[in-house]
Amino acid sequence: MRKFLQRAISMISKLDEESIKALILDLATENELLEKVLYSLTDGVVVLNREHEIIFLNKAAERMIPFSEDELLEQHLWDVTRDIELNTFFYKSLNDADIVKDKEFYIEAGGGVRTLSFTFMPLVKSGAIEGNILHVDDITEKKSKEARLRRAENLASLTTLTAGVAHEIKNPLGSIGIHIQLIQKALKNRQNPDIDNVEKFLEVVNEEVERLNGIIVDFLFAVRPMDLDPALTDLNRIVNELVEFTMYEAKDAGVDIKEEFAEDLPWISMDEKYFKQAMLNIIKNAIAAMPDGGTLCIQTRRRGDCIELTVSDTGIGIPEENLTKIFEPYFTTKEFGSGLGLTLVYKIIKEHRWDIQLKSREGEGTSFIICMPIPQKDKKLIEWGENEI
Repeated sequence: MRKFLQRAISMISKLDEESIKALILDLATENELLEKVLYSLTDGVVVLNREHEIIFLNKAAERMIPFSEDELLEQHLWDVTRDIELNTFFYKSLNDADIVKDKEFYIEAGGGVRTLSFTFMPLVKSGAIEGNILHVDDITEKKSKEARLRRAENLASLTTLTAGVAHEIKNPLGSIGIHIQLIQKALKNRQNPDIDNVEKFLEVVNEEVERLNGIIVDFLFAVRPMDLDPALTDLNRIVNELVEFTMYEAKDAGVDIKEEFAEDLPWISMDEKYFKQAMLNIIKNAIAAMPDGGTLCIQTRRRGDCIELTVSDTGIGIPEENLTKIFEPYFTTKEFGSGLGLTLVYKIIKEHRWDIQLKSREGEGTSFIICMPIPQKDKKLIEWGENEI
């Protein structure tokens, strides 16, 4: 409420009739403006009192929520909706005093199904809880666009991956074909076959078959969904174990590993097996990028609502034109390598819903930065105090 209205109300006993009329008119005008704003919103808004009864709702909320009654004011929210699942959700969330954010439900409406997102927030005045606000957002189109984008991205990735596999398979298949012809030629003289060369050619065929098998195994790992089994884990402990595991390999390569771990970091939800696989790929790549030795620095720190894990080397760096290709399937600058190592790293990071960034300058080194959101605990509405508002 505007300050002059507060002052006018506090002095109402001293105002004359005309001044009181002007005050009431001003209040009515301000209230009408607020109602216009709320009614014009495309998102649904429902305001509840302390007893969880509806004291206000806008047109968007009436349109989106499947209400079973015409008269909604002063009714409990869970008593006036047709959807049983929604009723249960409203009752439990309000009576357990939970803050609920972006809870999704599929609601039948107009002969179709809409996806609605529900968020409960406390209605606070002067540090005290006066009730709750329910925000409703129709995210049907947003979800549809996200699904189309994911399908397009998956198709593009699969196309690139398949092209890479076809290219990788071509060489061993060609080698197998040539050596089978050589075997046939060596066996042509049935009376005196060239057994020594046959054995040599068969060894090559076996090696190429193993190579093909490795390509297929890597391909299947890259395209199959990961069955993650996340659990809260101490990030510093896991990274330290990986450093100890790779220490001797790094020492042989003349690489000094430095650890800079922040203390008292919150635990992170992760699948330890897959995370270790991704980190080993990054660390081994970093060691390989320092053929003349160097320093590998692994750092953890808290930054806002995330924990950042940074792996930096002082190696040869990556040319600028290759920075956008580094996570692509079968892209490699190594003479020997599958080209899938960093692709799998990217897949594992994204499956965890984390983010990974790459910074590199040719001749100066490379840094991989992984951002891991810290698991958030839902606060109870009753925990809100005057100092938190």
